[in-house]
Amino acid sequence: MIHSLLVANRGEIAVRIIRSAQERGIRTIAVYSDPDRLAPHVLAADEAYHIGPAPSSESYLRAERLIEVAKVAGVDAIHPGYGFLAERSSFAKAVEDGGLIFVGPSSEVIEVMGDKIQARRYMQDAGIPIIPGITKPLSTVEAALGIAQEIGFPVLVKAAAGGGGKGMRTVERADQFNAAFEAAQREAFSAFGDRTLYLERALKRPRHIEVQILGDMQGSVVHLGERECSIQRRHQKLVEEAPAIALSSAERESIGQTAVQAATAIGYTGAGTVEFLYEDGNYYFLEMNTRIQVEHPVTELVTGLDLVDWQIRIASGEALNFTQEDVRISGHAIECRITAEDPQMGLLPSTGTVTRLEVPTGTGVRWDGGIREGSYISEHYDPLLGKLIVHASTRAAAIQRMARALDEFLLLGVENCASFQRRVMDEPDFVEGRLSIRYLEEHPELLNDAPVDPEVIRLIAIAGALLEAKEDQRTRLSRTTPKMSRWQSEGILREPPRE
Repeated sequence: MIHSLLVANRGEIAVRIIRSAQERGIRTIAVYSDPDRLAPHVLAADEAYHIGPAPSSESYLRAERLIEVAKVAGVDAIHPGYGFLAERSSFAKAVEDGGLIFVGPSSEVIEVMGDKIQARRYMQDAGIPIIPGITKPLSTVEAALGIAQEIGFPVLVKAAAGGGGKGMRTVERADQFNAAFEAAQREAFSAFGDRTLYLERALKRPRHIEVQILGDMQGSVVHLGERECSIQRRHQKLVEEAPAIALSSAERESIGQTAVQAATAIGYTGAGTVEFLYEDGNYYFLEMNTRIQVEHPVTELVTGLDLVDWQIRIASGEALNFTQEDVRISGHAIECRITAEDPQMGLLPSTGTVTRLEVPTGTGVRWDGGIREGSYISEHYDPLLGKLIVHASTRAAAIQRMARALDEFLLLGVENCASFQRRVMDEPDFVEGRLSIRYLEEHPELLNDAPVDPEVIRLIAIAGALLEAKEDQRTRLSRTTPKMSRWQSEGILREPPRE
């Protein structure tokens, strides 16, 4: 049983995990870097420990420091969230070896699925359809070009240790291959410390469809339906929804059972996602994410299940108390990732201080955020600020609800993508469900902000002047909630043991 939990992450996912844990009566411990000292996830936890300076390599990626803090804090388990160390098998193994519970699958499963070549080979042996390509690492650029010509262009050159689109290049012609191969190798080494690449055929206009699964330690595995995640920029998802409207009833049942088959084959436990590319009635295994997904809330809203809660329950040894037949999908949910990225600059990252934040409310609207007014958004971390999620009885109603919610959303001080998301809600191809991973390539106009009304500019200027006239952030923070006062008086913000 888990009585105390260290959340080895930051931002909105750390807040999300802390909430589910506290509702279960679990003591929560946050960790923070220098700029995150007063971040929402720190203030939400029961205790918090400093782990280093701003760069993630000196704080959130320091596995040994996190485990040291976990032992000092006397926790039973560590939840990695997503990103950072969530899919590092070495971290999961260190947690296990330290006598702690890792909230996720075993380190062996993470290792198998973390190597994309090994994962493809494993899935192929299990009878799961994979995209045509190779299941062995590429040795030289010359050998790789020969294989690419056998497969047929266009091809994808991909990092074996990859994820998030890093170390990936689409190659349309043979004369582009050498440069793409070398660029992918450089990026793969920079991101993962591993230059190993492999090849697969590039599908023309596939949809990105993924299936949420849960597996317990008693061997039961269920799927919780699928999500459509085709709207992407640089292989990063921007809009997700559940269920995927492109699938027929038979295809929906088939892809769900295939995901269960894949998870069962590797002995998966906890929450995970099996990702597929879908085109012309066929679907192919893409990869498996051995963690909670950013887009998990849309599945929660259509199933009524708390996935983070189930992660904790399964890690505690609890069996699933429902079967596949008990899972019901109700209505439609859409999530928009609100990121510190500037649509006028092609969604390049933005930095700055959040001077004003107003999030929408109302029936069927949810905000999972990791910021508040006064938060400084730096270049050191992922630009995700929060997620706006809606649920309604139909997809059309969900689109209208999201449009209304985005109209109400206000974030000043940092350039963000909300205006882009709002334009997507009105775009005819999106409204009609004509989607593919090429969506933004085919709709570049969505990334161009319309001119702002001069009256809006005037009002923003007035608001900015009023904000500057207020007392500075530090003074305001000293008069916050009773919880903040408790933190100050009891000294819960802690420094880790000296090295």
